[in-house]
Amino acid sequence: MAHNWMIAEREYLRHESRRGRRHAYERLAPRTTALVVIDMVPFFAEANIHCRDAIAPINRLAAALREAGGLVAWVLPADTGPPNPRAIEFYGEQIAQAFGASGGQGAPHDRLCPELDFVEGEIVAEKSAASAFFPGRCDLHDRLAARGIETVIITGTVTNVCCESSARDASTLGYRVIFAADATATVTDAAHNAALYTIYRSFGDVRPTAEILDLIAAGPSLAHG
Repeated sequence: MAHNWMIAEREYLRHESRRGRRHAYERLAPRTTALVVIDMVPFFAEANIHCRDAIAPINRLAAALREAGGLVAWVLPADTGPPNPRAIEFYGEQIAQAFGASGGQGAPHDRLCPELDFVEGEIVAEKSAASAFFPGRCDLHDRLAARGIETVIITGTVTNVCCESSARDASTLGYRVIFAADATATVTDAAHNAALYTIYRSFGDVRPTAEILDLIAAGPSLAHG
């Protein structure tokens, strides 16, 4: 089932009082926007119904952004080989081994959840840390920057670890971050909503898929779009 997501009304009112509007980004230029799909692999989806429910919204966003001239980037966990001592110390050996192999092996379409609408030729990046934008751990930033991307739409799993980490670092790097509230997933509603609060408060906009689709349909809206 989908997350019962929410941001408290007081948080919306706080931002409205500061900037005069509820949402930071009321427009986007599709041609300078990338949908970033994080860790949507069977390892996570098979263990979490919320993750499976993010697949349909991700597919809708991908189709709309492609049609509008934007990019879709698929981010997979890298196969990092045997876990290092720190990972074993922190997670325990069994879980550290599982996380190290969570991305699977083979062609990208074989590693992603099969229900995802992957298109050959789209960006596929591997990350060896929680964040897809952490320097030296993933080349996604360099590849998006080379294509003039300014806005990233964050989707995938898990909300409060890899998705949140990626949103934070993307914001630090200067991207306009839009976090898809119903196209991200974690284990519980409480953990999901805590992450949405943090993103909305300090790192990016938080919107449901339907509103993001409206932004895509309304573009290009920016002067450089």
